[in-house]
Amino acid sequence: MTKAPGDSPQIGSAALSTAGQKLSPHSYRTTAQQGIDERAQCFHHDTFSGSALLCEHSGMLYCRGCRGRWNSKTSGVAKFYKDTTTFTCISNPALQIPFSAVNDDYCDCPDGSDEPGTSACSHLSRNSPLTAADRPGNSDLEVTLALPGFYCKNKGHKPSYVSFQRVNDGICDYEFCCDGSDEWAHVGGTKCEDKCKEIGKQWRKQEEKRAKSMTAALKKKKELLVDSGRQQKEVEDQIKRLEVEIQAQEMKVKDMEAEFEEVKKREESKMVRGKKAGKVNILASLAKGRVEELRNALVEVRKERDETRSRLKELEDILSKFKIEYNPNFNDEGVKRAVRSWEEYAAREDVGNLGNSVRDRDLDEIAKPDDDTSGVNWEQWENEEDETDTVYKLAAYLPPSAVSFVEDKVISIRRFLEDNGILPKKEESSTAESKAVAEAREGLEKTKTNLAELYTELKNHQADLETNYGKAGVFRALKGVCISKDSGEYTYEHCFLDETKQIPKKGGASVRMGKFGRIGSVSVDELNETGEIVAEERVSLMYTNGQTCWNGPARSTTVILECGEENEILKVTEDEKCVYSMIVTTPAVCPGGEEEGDVAPRRKDEL
Repeated sequence: MTKAPGDSPQIGSAALSTAGQKLSPHSYRTTAQQGIDERAQCFHHDTFSGSALLCEHSGMLYCRGCRGRWNSKTSGVAKFYKDTTTFTCISNPALQIPFSAVNDDYCDCPDGSDEPGTSACSHLSRNSPLTAADRPGNSDLEVTLALPGFYCKNKGHKPSYVSFQRVNDGICDYEFCCDGSDEWAHVGGTKCEDKCKEIGKQWRKQEEKRAKSMTAALKKKKELLVDSGRQQKEVEDQIKRLEVEIQAQEMKVKDMEAEFEEVKKREESKMVRGKKAGKVNILASLAKGRVEELRNALVEVRKERDETRSRLKELEDILSKFKIEYNPNFNDEGVKRAVRSWEEYAAREDVGNLGNSVRDRDLDEIAKPDDDTSGVNWEQWENEEDETDTVYKLAAYLPPSAVSFVEDKVISIRRFLEDNGILPKKEESSTAESKAVAEAREGLEKTKTNLAELYTELKNHQADLETNYGKAGVFRALKGVCISKDSGEYTYEHCFLDETKQIPKKGGASVRMGKFGRIGSVSVDELNETGEIVAEERVSLMYTNGQTCWNGPARSTTVILECGEENEILKVTEDEKCVYSMIVTTPAVCPGGEEEGDVAPRRKDEL
């Protein structure tokens, strides 16, 4: 609060005990030094000196010429203190007390309005539970505090409130009352000088710097919004393109399905194909599969054997070195027995290794794949001629004199049967489909695969369009942007809407602290202007399903976002085992910037 010229008290407070005193109204114009250029309504006060006046200005009461220091009170409630006979509790008009009880350092009103200048009602904190004693005569009454705190005018700085608990506590609370008005009673000799000029000057410098930073942050946020709108427009354009391509590809699939059926019917009408299903062919096919399984098993067993040999060789080298380097003069019987056992083992091993090279050569031959030079020639058995083939070699069973005649007749009959599809042509006697059918099938499958890929791409774009990217989609432009911070033995990394990681500085694998789950909000405790702890909502990014802790849960991280000019990690804490929190600044959550036109509107699915 400011002082009038020659005043000793701080102005702007409710009257002291004034029951029965008479106030005479006069009009005075306050001086420019008070920073007030309006006419104030003032009253002579019999308990003060002749020059003392109790004045009201803009809803506030203050004293001019008072000899003692006077306590401040909040603005806007002066009208409740005009009646000098009785006082009506502001939030509880049914409760009236003598005016002498105002600022008597005793809390009478449930809302604390009778003690605007003392700490008597400080126990009525919003953060403290109420008891029946706090509600005189109203045990079921829910208290609403009438005053936010002790009002400090802070001339040269900015007005503020300080919690009633801090009034006359013997401590100068300059962060709230730079004018020292909260210690008006000089408890314990405390005298708080007015530092508003210096504090206000420093605050204005910081405020100017903060304003510049906020302006820059808002500019960056608008750039993010424009970039997000551009990216969203690209996704929408991709969806339109894919819808056209899918429609064309669906028609192509239908045409190719019809073409495939036509080719298949045409090829089937040419001949009736015979399948090689003779007993020899079936047995050869089964045997071939079984032999291949055994060969693969042999290869795996040899691989495991070689690994075991390698480990055994390593152990033998250790024992051999031990035999060479041990000191026989120590006369340790246990060591000597171990050395003798090793010598006996080594002698047996040398004898047993003589036949290993021969066995390995045999196994190498067995492991080779079957072909016409090694193993079994399965093609010879799988292509064993069936009964149909014997028709073509009928001449081999006839006497030489009849061969020519019979061969000519057999060839004529075979051609007739092949042309009419009764017998397959000899060169095409296989289970494979014709080249024309195979090509038609391959083309159809390829087209269907392309169509499935287009459907997947469309689905991904539609899901992206419906994803929550925050207010006006601002986080779309930040997706995948990574920032990091060194902290102790680790570097912590946060990639927006992707993941959080912990990277050891001394080497080793990084640890995933969570994969992005959703955008949400969290409540954080902050100090308000009166020094009270209040809950504030903050935008948060939730990261879950990180790497599992040893004997613990999967890691998770809550990233709490604050307005800032740069994307920056301020702090990383482990709130509980494997549950982390990060404080991150970003222009994306700064207020403002979401004007119409900065971001493209969300498109509805029209499929």
